[in-house]
Amino acid sequence: MTDTAPALDVRGLSVRFRMPGGRFVAAVSDGSFRLAPGSCLALVGESGCGKSVLASALLGLLPGNADTAGSALLPDGLDLLTAGEAVLARTVRGRRIGLVPQSPAAHLTPVRTIRSHLEEAVRELNPPAASARGRRAAREAVRAAAERAAERAAFPASHLDRHPHELSGGLAQRAATALALVGDAPLLLADEPTTGLDRDLVHRTVDELRAHTGDAGRALLMITHDLAAAHRIADTVAVMYAGRIVETCPADTFFGPSGPRHPYARGLLDALPERAFTPIPGTPPELGALPPGCAFAARCPDADARCRAELPAPASGVACHHA
Repeated sequence: MTDTAPALDVRGLSVRFRMPGGRFVAAVSDGSFRLAPGSCLALVGESGCGKSVLASALLGLLPGNADTAGSALLPDGLDLLTAGEAVLARTVRGRRIGLVPQSPAAHLTPVRTIRSHLEEAVRELNPPAASARGRRAAREAVRAAAERAAERAAFPASHLDRHPHELSGGLAQRAATALALVGDAPLLLADEPTTGLDRDLVHRTVDELRAHTGDAGRALLMITHDLAAAHRIADTVAVMYAGRIVETCPADTFFGPSGPRHPYARGLLDALPERAFTPIPGTPPELGALPPGCAFAARCPDADARCRAELPAPASGVACHHA
């Protein structure tokens, strides 16, 4: 056991969107997890389960019709859910939490080159040392730092002077990863960082993200539907379904012989080509019309009347009446 404060301590995080007609959509419900320094937690689940909404809540990037509850504490006690925009913009984003966004094209300025993006980030987040005196020396130091960041993310130097619209989806993803690495933030939040990449580049990208945690106890929260990438680098796996974290367990257990205990988590693994290659039947429920009981009951072969009527409370890391 250790008394070291977690890099991120999330407790009871909930996000509801206010909709016309007084309706609410429960995008995230009572999410809780702790991320230790030097570790990687992979948050996995099908598209639309609330993973990216949770990430946006942590950085204060939700739209105006969102209501949040719970807490998300950094080691010094700063609550990301109650911190104001000025605090998040000046002291958190890029400095204490680096973000690899899910849709990099939407986060890159279309009229500026990738080199320009990277050099601006270097000047703002990681300026050259005081020894780099003089304008020319400072410019060269910024340029070199930007090129090092690109190299870390496997972004080709030959494309640094191109604009975002001149890049493939995979190259845009690597550019976004390079930008996230510039500030060497204590916590890196990577939202689907392998989108559009071939398998070799997936491995290189996640290995570089994982390497981030080896220096000074930094931590990585990776949101992904790529279980192979999660298997490669995660210490802990948290499985999300219909806005709820239904199981959290060590990665060795999740991917090991015993496997996860929640039937949805087992179904995710069984759908892999190298396993049973059997998709989970049915579709997830609408977040605006969740059933009173377990949201997975309609798709679960083990569901009974209690499952359909009573919401299971998390116990020993899993929210299932039969686990």
